[in-house]
Amino acid sequence: MKKLLSIFLFSILLGGSAFAQLPEGWAVSVATVHDGDTLPTYNAPVVDIFGVMDPAAAMSLRDYQKLRYNVLKVYPYAKKASLELNQIEKDIEGAKNNRHRRKTIKAREKVLKVELEDELKKLTRTQGRILIKLIDRETGETSYELIKELRGSVRAFFWQKAARFIGSNLKDEYDPEGDDIVIESIVLAIERGDLNYQNLYKSNVHSD
Repeated sequence: MKKLLSIFLFSILLGGSAFAQLPEGWAVSVATVHDGDTLPTYNAPVVDIFGVMDPAAAMSLRDYQKLRYNVLKVYPYAKKASLELNQIEKDIEGAKNNRHRRKTIKAREKVLKVELEDELKKLTRTQGRILIKLIDRETGETSYELIKELRGSVRAFFWQKAARFIGSNLKDEYDPEGDDIVIESIVLAIERGDLNYQNLYKSNVHSD
């Protein structure tokens, strides 16, 4: 089971007045007292702990760098999908009938098409597959379920068929404790701020 280890070090700050005048070369350090011993205290970063991976299944450094590149590339789109879904659900809450509901969804689709179509067309197949997984992570629903919910089962069926031609599966579910454990570690680093989109340009590694 994936465990997120948050390390909090509580320290006792020594009174500043007692050290108003320190001999030259002395320094004040944050410390804790344990069983009568004063120990220096240091703040450590949050560490994500995952199950031990099979060494035979561990990817090479270059493969990891490619995966990290691809996740950084598509993660913003997955976040946007989550935000858009929430907004659409709010917009259609007060829909008087199915016709008004469909009209609202279609209008939003047109806006998103203008905003994102050109960018999404530039994604590689690998990036597309990762995006499908991350959409499930961010929304709690697979891409197939989202299309079916918003546009109907027939449209979802045809989109699934189209996705199969490029090696993707809209029904893919996100598995942060299994197949997608490495992707999950990268996403957690992004969410902490340890990785960001600018990192794409600090590496010579390119996606394929």
